[in-house]
Amino acid sequence: MRVFLTVSFLVVFLSSSLHAQTYEVGVMIGGTNFTGDVGSTSYVLPEDYANRSNGSFGLIFKWNRSVRHSFRFSILRARTYGDDRRSRMNRRIARNYRFNQDMTEISAGIEYTFWDWDPHEAKTQITPYLATGPTYFFAHHHFARNNRLAKGEQFGSFAIPMIFGVKVNIATHWVLAGEFGARYTFTDNLDGSNPSEINGETNFTNFGNPNTNDWYMFAGFTLTYSFGRKPCYCNF
Repeated sequence: MRVFLTVSFLVVFLSSSLHAQTYEVGVMIGGTNFTGDVGSTSYVLPEDYANRSNGSFGLIFKWNRSVRHSFRFSILRARTYGDDRRSRMNRRIARNYRFNQDMTEISAGIEYTFWDWDPHEAKTQITPYLATGPTYFFAHHHFARNNRLAKGEQFGSFAIPMIFGVKVNIATHWVLAGEFGARYTFTDNLDGSNPSEINGETNFTNFGNPNTNDWYMFAGFTLTYSFGRKPCYCNF
């Protein structure tokens, strides 16, 4: 809650103090899918993104610095899970591990549009885009105990996002976008498969492939409101 209040304060501050450029502020909503050593190995599971238990939401702020790129900052509250019963691997099905993971992601990066994009333009515009940037998230370690996965202490780690989306201005000042983003994390213990990451703990059982880190994916929509005077892009 404190993180969301901080972001809201920053958005209000920026909107009141910076008027020479075009900004967008809005919400993100969608679903999250996990790929690691527990559950399905698929990177795209449509039923996961539509699952209420995986509902994810957040806030996003953009600074349109030119007609082709924007700086973006977002905070996302993501929920995901892994369940061996949903795997196609007999070994995982027999093992029958499952876990739930709540994550808070903070990201700052750059968004590049394929075609010129100007939120001040009255006519309908549509363009695909790519985005990436440094991302840090908070989650909980897991570990295997008594033939099940238990939740451990909270930790933070970095991730590298690879995001593809398509956006369109649906009305004056309003922009709707759909995007899919895969996050490669710097941890292998979102699912409890590498508990040695827990303060060097080695008493818990390791399983799975220790040479591959975990991934999580977000698919959903953003709705933003643009404001600020039309900038002069010629100086950048």
